[in-house]
Amino acid sequence: MPRSLGVLLGLLAVSACSDHPPDPRGVARNEVLVQIVASGRADTRPDQARFTAGVETIAATSREASRRNSEVINRVLAAVERLGVGKDDVQTRNVSLSRIDYGPDRGRFQASNSFDIRVRDIGKAGEAIAATTDAGANVVSGPDLTVSDREAAGRSACAQAYKAARARAQTYAEAAGLKVSRVLAIRDTGEAGTPQPYAGDMAMEAQAAAPAAPIVRAGTNQSEILIRVDFALAPK
Repeated sequence: MPRSLGVLLGLLAVSACSDHPPDPRGVARNEVLVQIVASGRADTRPDQARFTAGVETIAATSREASRRNSEVINRVLAAVERLGVGKDDVQTRNVSLSRIDYGPDRGRFQASNSFDIRVRDIGKAGEAIAATTDAGANVVSGPDLTVSDREAAGRSACAQAYKAARARAQTYAEAAGLKVSRVLAIRDTGEAGTPQPYAGDMAMEAQAAAPAAPIVRAGTNQSEILIRVDFALAPK
């Protein structure tokens, strides 16, 4: 008999005498699979504020509207820079120039320009908003209060989610007269989509003198994480 045929017959004989093939779910023959979906929540204090500041200008010609708009925008940007807002924290949001075809300004031109501004010191957010309006911004919205390091903010929520999954698996195990044997898999399904509350929200068009600095309170944002954990339960 050829050597290769002998080896094959030997392997078939060993296979025939073995136990059931391994469960594709990862559990052993005497184990029970339980799949748990759990969530974890964590409150974090925002450490930065974002708001939008813009200027809308109306003039008889498109050139004049653009010129006046640029003059005011330059004053607005200089004002926030004096508060320590870096160039990397200012991003153009919108630039537009259009002819007005209705109303009392029909036939004139409107230029608009707006920027997203990030203030890394929330304590200066109200002052920064007031500085833009003092400099001539007449369209302001926000602020959006966020956490700069979202990964760090979510770690606590991840830990809570796993603890909740483990506790639930333990409850099932005890009810069934079993014990939690091992963890087979952990799947992070990401953030649960819980909206982050804003500590403040403002939208205005300045028609007269700029108001005093608005009060901006950091408050807390809530993050929620969903995970799925597969546990193997075994006899005690």
